[in-house]
Amino acid sequence: METTDHVLIVDDDRGIRELLATYLEKNGMRVSLAANGRQMRAALEQAVPDLIVLDLMMPGEDGLVLCRELRAGRFRAVPVLMLTARSEEADRIVGLEMGADDYLAKPFAVRELLARIRAVLRRVRMLPPGMEVTESAQILGFGDWRLDTTARHLLDAEGTMVALSGAEYRLLRVFLDHPQRVLTRDQLLNLTQGRQADQFDRSIDLLVSRLRQRLRDVAREPRYIKTLRSEGYVFSAEVVPKEGLR
Repeated sequence: METTDHVLIVDDDRGIRELLATYLEKNGMRVSLAANGRQMRAALEQAVPDLIVLDLMMPGEDGLVLCRELRAGRFRAVPVLMLTARSEEADRIVGLEMGADDYLAKPFAVRELLARIRAVLRRVRMLPPGMEVTESAQILGFGDWRLDTTARHLLDAEGTMVALSGAEYRLLRVFLDHPQRVLTRDQLLNLTQGRQADQFDRSIDLLVSRLRQRLRDVAREPRYIKTLRSEGYVFSAEVVPKEGLR
């Protein structure tokens, strides 16, 4: 039996909440509403939605703070579509860095929002079987590195913490969950950003390059992330879960 998609709308503007709820419900979706972070958390405890529409510009805890919280906790797998009244490129990039799967600037047509919601859900559900990121291990070891998946800390052999952006962390998690497996650019974009690459999209290559710098990995003779021409990337190091680090 086909299930109804459940969308949680988090926006401090009551008019926008009600408008979106009416339109999405008319198009066969189940909708929950929240005006702020506190109400969002209460709604998540009641039922985990299929997707969260999250406003960026809210008083108190804004969308970036809430998105960062979602990605650091047990609801990190829920896709997030971020709304904002600002359309500058920098805001979009920051939103994606914090873990948003898509971005839509106000004012927007409700039909476009519906299309974006469906596209994000479709991309998430198109991931190949076994490609989901696991959350069981709290510490993952590889080579001279350890990743604390609870605190999101990357530690080198001396225990020094290396800062990772949200996008870098998600990419590393994907590699650590699927070592010795060839991952295409489309798969990496789907798993890290919830979208697919177009013909000229090289963002995943730039992100891999940044992650290599964090891991002090030499591209010509990589120890961790190897490039397979015309195929994608493979994480070649052995990954050891928490119990193997004692």
